[in-house]
Amino acid sequence: MHSVLKYSIIVAWLILSCSSAFAENASIAILDFELKDLTLKPRTQKEMDRTASIKPSLQEILRNRWKYRIVVLDPAAQQAANKGFGYLFEHSDVAARLGRDVGADWVVVGRVHKASFLFVYLFARLVSAQTGELVEEFIVEVKGPPEKVTGKGVARLARQIASTIRQHNKR
Repeated sequence: MHSVLKYSIIVAWLILSCSSAFAENASIAILDFELKDLTLKPRTQKEMDRTASIKPSLQEILRNRWKYRIVVLDPAAQQAANKGFGYLFEHSDVAARLGRDVGADWVVVGRVHKASFLFVYLFARLVSAQTGELVEEFIVEVKGPPEKVTGKGVARLARQIASTIRQHNKR
């Protein structure tokens, strides 16, 4: 019985080591999320603050839980590359160039789409920094009080991003 337990522990350690090492090799640059607020009272300070909190939360989850290396972009470089609202979201090639310039493998470009006071959508696009290819688009619906559900939505988004990168890297 003791040898079975020892064998199980070794196998579990190998699996975890391989998956963590695999993730650590990949680096991700995350652009600031944009707010597209279609409500009757758009762009309140509270909503702007929520939108600004998404990038650091996503960085933290991808770094700590999924073991990706987070590459920090210079905000001035992002602003210089951005020609207007939605430009970087729609132009994967430009977002990829920003990522390549800082040595990232992947770039996440995001948007918060608020169509109602009852829910928002977190949109994110995963771009290969090397090819400029839009690899995947994610949509996470977040319903309820922002202070309670935004973190859960960001965690779901991080899970989807990590899963897609793992699948893409297996090819």
